[in-house]
Amino acid sequence: MIQIIQVLKEQLLNLNLIFRLAFYDIKGKYLMHYLGVLWQFLNPIVQIFVYWFVFGLGIRGGQPIDGIPYFVWLISGLIPWFFINPSITQGANSVYSKLNLVSKMKFPVSILPSVSIISNSFQFIAMLVMLLLILMINGIYPNVYYIQIIYYLICLYVFLYSISLFFSTFTTIVRDFQSLLQTSMKMLFFVTPIVWNTDKLPEQLQHLLMLNPIYYLVEGFRNSLLFDTWFFEDAAYTLYFWALTLIILFTGAALHLKFRKNFFDYM
Repeated sequence: MIQIIQVLKEQLLNLNLIFRLAFYDIKGKYLMHYLGVLWQFLNPIVQIFVYWFVFGLGIRGGQPIDGIPYFVWLISGLIPWFFINPSITQGANSVYSKLNLVSKMKFPVSILPSVSIISNSFQFIAMLVMLLLILMINGIYPNVYYIQIIYYLICLYVFLYSISLFFSTFTTIVRDFQSLLQTSMKMLFFVTPIVWNTDKLPEQLQHLLMLNPIYYLVEGFRNSLLFDTWFFEDAAYTLYFWALTLIILFTGAALHLKFRKNFFDYM
């Protein structure tokens, strides 16, 4: 518990630094591009239409899912994924990639995963607003269930920081882990019901897929925006998600504090 408190304290004391570094990260990433930060939106938009064309028109023939147009159902899961995927992969590599910059100064290394998450947040928030506009165009208007989007955002950020802190230690010590993680995230995209639904799967297989915490997050956004379902209606799954997330956070914080004095030895 002491490890978690120490790591979280470092985040709170350095909030201003986290946001400044995230801003410079975005600016530097697209410095040599003619369209600049517009690429943050062009890439996911192109992917959305490719997935809609392949899975929505090609495979499903334009059929809706539970009365919801497939395109609307698709983007309500893809937009959280477009935030989750780079936040985890970049967050896992954040410590190793920045070690040469902070090796000669007193620097709270635990904030580096947060910088990666915040730098991806600007795109996520903008696309979330775009999603709400698309829902209204399709006749789906805000209601009381939208309140719990705040809850799922908290879930999302706590989970992303926990897993990024945990993975960043492994990536720094064992460089092969980053390649394994990138491959695993590609596989996880298709295992998680983002472009397909699980209705026709056996119940036992559905429960197996639900062990994936990203499933909880993606379905949570869909339940809030499309299906008018409260998160506490499945209390057991909610407790499972938070128990797993807190275990990852505790383990990640403990490993980070144990090894960070030796991070520079792995450069």
